[in-house]
Amino acid sequence: MERGKLCVLRHGPNGPYYNCQSREQGKNFSRYVPPHQIQAYQEAIAGFQRYQELVEQYAQSVIERTRAELSHGSKKKKFRRNSSWPRNRKSGS
Repeated sequence: MERGKLCVLRHGPNGPYYNCQSREQGKNFSRYVPPHQIQAYQEAIAGFQRYQELVEQYAQSVIERTRAELSHGSKKKKFRRNSSWPRNRKSGS
């Protein structure tokens, strides 16, 4: 898994040169990607994107379940608990 995206630095006689750009700790970060590792980087970046999608789906399902539980709970009638102490009546005088 790898964050970021592959970007073409320039085109050379043997094809394009790539780097992987990402953001780490609030700063832009880039690293050169050798030609023989481009396929591996593409797969790693796709893996991270898939991970992000799965996390979002999981979060959405938890949010929906939580909302359902909260709305179900708000429909319940609130019963006053009976106390074992006798009620004191106010005098009418």
